[in-house]
Amino acid sequence: MNKLTRILTIFCIVLLSGVLINAKFNPTNEEVSDKLTEEKSDDTYKIKALKIPDGVNFAGELVPIDIPDIRERMDRELLVNTYWQSNSLLMMKRAHKYFPIIEPILKKNGIPDDFKYLALIESGFLQVTSHAGARGFWQIMKGTAKENGLEVNSNVDERYHIEMSTEVACKYLKKAYERFDSWTLAAAAYNGGNYGMARRLKSQRVDNYYDLLLGQETGRYVFRIVAVKEILKNPQNFGFKYDQEDLYKLEKTKLVKVDTAITDIALFAKNFGTNYKELKIHNPWLRENHLNNKSRKLYHIKLPE
Repeated sequence: MNKLTRILTIFCIVLLSGVLINAKFNPTNEEVSDKLTEEKSDDTYKIKALKIPDGVNFAGELVPIDIPDIRERMDRELLVNTYWQSNSLLMMKRAHKYFPIIEPILKKNGIPDDFKYLALIESGFLQVTSHAGARGFWQIMKGTAKENGLEVNSNVDERYHIEMSTEVACKYLKKAYERFDSWTLAAAAYNGGNYGMARRLKSQRVDNYYDLLLGQETGRYVFRIVAVKEILKNPQNFGFKYDQEDLYKLEKTKLVKVDTAITDIALFAKNFGTNYKELKIHNPWLRENHLNNKSRKLYHIKLPE
């Protein structure tokens, strides 16, 4: 072997060694991807089946999860609301803000505390309008609002008034309970109507919600309420983690009594050291930039302290 041949041989050996070392310490893209996927699935994100809690109930009335179709429907709502993480976390944050307003009104009217979750699933605690025209946290229809003494017009719509609309919801739920002798049926009737629920109970010859064959919306309604209740009461059991400072808080307000017209609400707000936006956030029932008040009705307007 001449000198040139020996140099070429040594060069090839060195080159081959480098390739082998590089392959060992620099894995391929596929190998990196597989490793990251393994680490992610093992340590950071898992899609798990959920265990239905023992004694799951609405207002003290047990959900009969020993019945196969009831168990499946309860499982569906727990899964949907657990893994729609952004929506469920936002509901937790808003609930911390608005539950303290709703809870004492329910208690005063003898309505079980679980009905606060009904308001939450109705609106997500947003001042929304349904395709049928129901409005506010409790999604009250115009006719129901007027029948129960709420003012509803283009200038003032008290369905957006949290306290007043909660009082109206309590009246409706009381009547439903008196009719059906069941808080579960009262909750279902909030969605399906008292007459509608009574007609279905009669035609199907049953006496409780869980034995009824219902349409998609009313059939899921109570299960959605119960699922959201379970998740909000035990968020850690469903994978949610947050600190108290992450939750939304209601700004402290003071009440200003007004029994005259307000020609310019923006100017009115400015005179009290706030602005139009802040006033409307706390008083969404004021629908325009003025208050007509021809009847000299007494209104209570919330303003930031």
